Amino acid sequence: MRIGLTGGIGSGKSTFGQLLASLGAALIDADQIARIVTGPGGAAIEAIRQTFGPDYVDAAGALDRARMRALAFSDGDARLRLESIVHPLVTQRSAEEARQALQDGRRLIVHDIPLLVESGRWARQLDAVVVIDCPPETQIERVVQRSGLTGEAVQAILSHQASRPVRRAAADIVVFNGPHCTLTQLQAQAAQLGQLFGL
Repeated sequence: MRIGLTGGIGSGKSTFGQLLASLGAALIDADQIARIVTGPGGAAIEAIRQTFGPDYVDAAGALDRARMRALAFSDGDARLRLESIVHPLVTQRSAEEARQALQDGRRLIVHDIPLLVESGRWARQLDAVVVIDCPPETQIERVVQRSGLTGEAVQAILSHQASRPVRRAAADIVVFNGPHCTLTQLQAQAAQLGQLFGL
């Protein structure tokens, strides 16, 4: 089985993915792969330099994330150009990791994809979509606490992600991780889901 795991920033999606991995699922993290291909000497760096200029590559040879974030949020076209560089590389590496997981005999492959709903190109490759859901005010509070970003900055990120109703509508399964959901309760939901998918 292949499932897509998604949820907005601060929803707890990554935590839930790690819980499924601890139960034996193969976790393929699109964000982590994106960080690798845009990291020092990553496969996307030369194309980023050519497209956006040397100011968008830092001294270590990685994408200057803060500068690119500012540009991408102010210029939708820039975001699309960046995605056209990074997404094919992420897709290619995700496919390689999935093939390896199948060879290793994994029963469940979890694709952790933050922009699964927004991309519109994953549905045919997945058996089910699992959405980690919580109220936007909870997302903002969590991200401010962990990242030091302002509430306004987090709100700007949320405005570029699928809305809560759109994401929920795309889900086969919704896992609610609201403000009062404890890690123990989230673990129980992960175990239930794992059982459903044969772990």
